[in-house]
Formats: sequence, structure tokens, C-alpha cells
Amino acid sequence: MDNNNSNNNNGNKPNNKVNLPKFNLNWMYMIIALMLLGLWWGSDSKGAGSKAVTYSELQDYVKKGYVSKVLGYEDKSIEAYLKPTAVGAVFGADSTKVGRNPIITSRAPSTDKLEEFLQAEKEAGHFDGTSDYPPKSDIFPAILIQILPLVLLVALWIFFMRRMSGGGSGGPGGVFNVGKSKAQLFEKGGSIKITFKDVAGLAEAKQEVEEIVEFLKEPQKYTDLGGKIPKGALLVGPPGTGKTLLAKAVAGEANVPFFSLAGSDFVEMFVGVGASRVRDLFKQAKEKAPCIVFIDEIDAVGRARGKNPAMGGNDERENTLNQLLTEMDGFGSNSGVIILAATNRVDVLDKALLRAGRFDRQIHVDLPDLNERKEVFGVHLRPIKIDDTVDVDLLSRQTPGFSGADIANVCNEAALIAARHGKKFVGKQDFLDAVDRIIGGLEKKTKITTEAERRSIALHEAGHASISWLLEYANPLIKVTIVPRGRALGAAWYLPEERQITTKEQMLDEMCATLGGRAAEDLFMGRISTGAMNDLERVTKQAYGMIAYLGMSDKLPNLCYYNNEEYSFNRPYSEKTAELIDEEVKKMVNEQYERAKQILSEHKEGHSELTQLLIDKEVIFAEDVERIFGKRPWASRSEEIMAAKESQDAAKAERELAEKLKGEEKEIKEEEAENTAEEKAAATGTKVTAEGTKVTVERHSSTETETNEEK
Repeated sequence: MDNNNSNNNNGNKPNNKVNLPKFNLNWMYMIIALMLLGLWWGSDSKGAGSKAVTYSELQDYVKKGYVSKVLGYEDKSIEAYLKPTAVGAVFGADSTKVGRNPIITSRAPSTDKLEEFLQAEKEAGHFDGTSDYPPKSDIFPAILIQILPLVLLVALWIFFMRRMSGGGSGGPGGVFNVGKSKAQLFEKGGSIKITFKDVAGLAEAKQEVEEIVEFLKEPQKYTDLGGKIPKGALLVGPPGTGKTLLAKAVAGEANVPFFSLAGSDFVEMFVGVGASRVRDLFKQAKEKAPCIVFIDEIDAVGRARGKNPAMGGNDERENTLNQLLTEMDGFGSNSGVIILAATNRVDVLDKALLRAGRFDRQIHVDLPDLNERKEVFGVHLRPIKIDDTVDVDLLSRQTPGFSGADIANVCNEAALIAARHGKKFVGKQDFLDAVDRIIGGLEKKTKITTEAERRSIALHEAGHASISWLLEYANPLIKVTIVPRGRALGAAWYLPEERQITTKEQMLDEMCATLGGRAAEDLFMGRISTGAMNDLERVTKQAYGMIAYLGMSDKLPNLCYYNNEEYSFNRPYSEKTAELIDEEVKKMVNEQYERAKQILSEHKEGHSELTQLLIDKEVIFAEDVERIFGKRPWASRSEEIMAAKESQDAAKAERELAEKLKGEEKEIKEEEAENTAEEKAAATGTKVTAEGTKVTVERHSSTETETNEEK
């Protein structure tokens, strides 16, 4: 950023003075010389040499044939242009030294006598030029013509100098400011209105970031115990999970200056500019300390150095990274500046950048789970007018693997679909259509398919639906359609189980359900088609992953051939092992294929009924499959999580209610005790007074009075 953002030492007021950079004055002299040269070159007679002579001398030059043109004016002044061959005789010098069009000036007795003289000389053959008597021009336009080009050139020069120096309307980005930081500065009470309340889910990540903000607000709480403020935190996670949103919330919550820029802002075509911008950024940050610096997509500048020397490197990027490493934790002090950075490619970052002392914390911002998606939907549904049919629990279950950005897109797409149909409120079906639109693409109801193709597609999709319903660990079905959508001729929607640990049996059930479409074609049509290409691709990758990486093979147990080298083209196993892996993959896929055919053979009638229903209705739901095959005897993991969440919420509500009742009961007992004490005090007539440390108790009882009198 510009240095204008830095505060004065006195009063912390912004310094509005424009500090123009110094530049070499030789440039200014060169520009002025070029302007003068341009004026001389563009001038006609005004820059030519001239000589004042008497009228008789002028007549003599005309008689000798030196004059090529004569101009006579009303004020009797004369301008005579000389021939190039006569310049030496008149001026005594070369024509190059007196201009391109040298002239002589004089005054005539009258215009008529001048005309008579020129006419006589023409007849005598002494004057073969031209003569003219134009009106005398005003001196002001002549001066204006002389000065205006110079003024324009000077103004143009001042404009470009101001642009290059960052003044005027140029701002940052000029030649002299190319090494300045491009970070945006957000002061307290600025334009950022996002707070941690606007960030749904991400409980652990928010807790760590909130601790940094709290440290800036109340450092004494931590320094009393010997703690030091973290120097940096790296937000790591897939795209769209809310890393930048979390940084915006920090900017909205922190009562300190917040610098924001992208990693690509350090990248420039000029050598040394990146390192210069890093130095300028930290210079501004130290002037504003304590403050926070947020670098988005830091992998643009923080990639590992010398990762693959054989493929060349970018020295400028490495120089920028070296400067960043030095500024973050080098020889100099950098106290009070906290670095926040975000990336989704932490695997390519330089190890020196990730060490403690530069980024003390790595905060993982993962994809939201089931309960977090429900919270995210709650945030994005606030501005949308929804009706009572919208089921947030179903939407959160139907969007596994969706990031916060994807969920925001679902809500926006649902609102657009509802508006397209002229609805006043957004309903459940609009959200389901939005999910289908994002996952599968647009419906192509106009695509022409024959009856045989429709039956083939229906058999295929019914095979998927039947096997996924009949296997315990397969993903529960939501709906099946044979309407073309995107590049697919048909599709089946499931509720994938978000497992933290997946067993071999669960993966085999998923593989068997994926092969159900091809198995149905082979079993009931006697031929196979190209419709199963995507299924075969997924199954093959899954089988190779199970055998080569997860050790789920009988002949290659407990072995992982995973290669973490980014640019390595060598396999970490021999040719013989590669052949064995291929054999095991074929065996695994064929076993599940035969298993799928066996299951379909056992439930032939149900599959046939489901196929016909799909041909008739084009879209069927889980209720239709349940009516044909019966209710699934297994509860899905999502249902278990939702039930556990509800039980936890119910238990929490019961505890809060019990604590509230206990507090109310305690207040009632205290109030009863106070009333009893007041009643006793009123009955005994006891008066208690206090003065400083002296307490006096006076009792007024009729019984006591009588007894004292008797004594």
C-alpha cells in the first residue's frame, strides 16, 4: 500500500502529505531539450534568422536577385525572404546557422510605391519571386502559438511524473511505486461487518482464531502465565470451506489494523519487485503494530524451493519467498505482527515456511460434517423466504461432501428456481431441484431416445437401485431417474454414508452396487452397452486403491505402495508386483460382478417391477423401492448421527431446565428465610443499628420491662 496509510507518531493521525520519490534531474533536462528541439523543427518563419535593413538596402537586394518573396503590410512594414544562395551575401554566414527561412525586414514609404518598385524590377528581370500584401496579424495569437505547445508539453510531463510518483489520480501501480505493497488496510470500525457469528460450523477453527483475537485484546491474561502471542496461523483446507470467510471474521472482530492481500500480489515481471513488496508490507505492519496480516493463497509465493531442479525454477519467486521467511522470523525483531495465511495446497509449501516460529499453528478447516452443514444451511437460509415444507435435516443429509460455498450455491439456486416458476416462497422441491442441478446438471427432456434405449437405461438404473437397497453397507437410495441430465442418460441419487473409518466389507458392498447396472444389462438383456463406462472407471480406481494403497488383498496384505513424490515417474514396486496387483484387481471386480448378478437373479421379479415403474414414471423415489422390496432392516449412519444429536440436545435441554428449577427453588427458599426473619424481628421488637464498627441491639419487650421493674 501507499505510505500515506502510516500514522504520525504524534497523535496517531493519518499523514496526508504526499512523499514524492526522488528522481534524476537529467531526465527533466532531456525532456526540456526534446521539447525545444520539437518547437524548432516544427517552426516555419518564427524561428528563422532575421535582419533589419533600410528600404534602399532592400531595393539593392531585390535588384541583385537575392529575394524570393516579399510580404507588405498595412503598417508599411516589409518582410523579404532570401534565396538560399544569397544567405551568405546578406548575413555573412551559412544558411544552417540562420535558420531554414532567413528573412530581412524593412519599412516602405507606402504600399503603392513598393508595388511599383517590384513591378519595375520584374519587368527588368531582377525579381522573379512573388509578392503579397496580407493583413497584419495580431501579436497575441502569434505568442499563443509559440507558447501553447510548450505549455502542453510541460503539463503532459507533470501529469506523467505525478502518475509515476503515485500522486494525483495515479495511485499505486506507477513506475516508482512498483515495489510498494498492494495490501488493503482495514482499520477498526471499517467496512468489514462480518463477525464470528456469521461463520457457521468450524467450531475448533473458530476457537483457535478467536484466541488470537482475544490475545490482542487482553494480552495480560496470557503474558502473566509466561505465554507469548503466536507469530502466525496457517488456515488449511479444501476450496470453499470458509478460510477467507474466517479471516474476514477476524478482521471484523479484531480491534487492530488488518492488512489483506493475495499471494499473487507479490508476483511481478520485474526482478526484485516481489522481495521489495514483502519488505514494504512488513514495514507498514510494524508501524501499525500490533496488527494482523492476512495472505490469501500463499502457495502462489510459498512453494517449496528446488522441488524439481530438472524442470527449471523461478528465481524471482524464490527470492520473494526468502524475503518472506526473513521478515517472518529472521534476525530482526518482528513483534506485534501476526501472520494469517490460507491455502488448499499445504503439501507444496516450503518446509521452512511451515516451521514453528513462522506459522506456530496449522488450523485445519475441513468440509462440514452433517451437523455443521445444518448450521451452514441455517446461515444461508436467513435471507431466503422459505415455506414450511423445507426440511433442513434432509437437505444437510442430501449434501454430503458439500463445502460452505456449495451450500450457499444450493440456496441461491433454489431461490432462482422458485422465482423462475413465479412462486412467493421457496419450497422443499426447489431445494431438491437445486441439488440435482448442481450435482447432475440441467435436465434434457428434449433429448430424443428410442423405446429400446429407454428400456436399457431403466434396466441399468433399476439394477443400481435394487442392489443398493438390498446390501447392508451400500448408500441408501433417494431417487432414480431416466431423464437425461448433463452428460448422463440416467442417474440415481443416494445419501452417502460419511464414515470416519471404512471397512473392506463396506467398500465391497459399494463396488457391488456400482456394478449393478452392467450386471442387469448382461443378465436381463443378454448384451452390454457403453452406459456403464463411468461405473467401470470408479470401480477400477477403487479396486486399485484397495489393493495397492490399503493392503486389502489376500496375496499383497498389509502393503502400501503409495508414492508421495510429486514429479516422480517411477513406480515404487517391481513389474512382477504390478502383474500381481492387476490380477488381484481383476479378481476383486469379477467377484463383485458375479455377486451383483446373483442378487439380481434372486430378486428378478422386484427388479422387473421397478424397471417398468421407472419406464412409466421416469422418476421414482425411495418410497417406491420400499413398497417393492420392503423396508431396509438397517439404519443408516446419518440417521444414527441425527438421533444421537437429538438425544444430546434433549439431554442438554433437560440439564438446563433442571438447573433453572434448582435456581428458582433456591431463590424461593432464600425469600422464605428472609420473610421468617422479618416476622421474628417484628415479634420481638428488635432494632439493630450500626455506626462504623459499633453495633447496638435494642430490644423492646413488655415481659422484660415488667421483670426489670420487679427487680
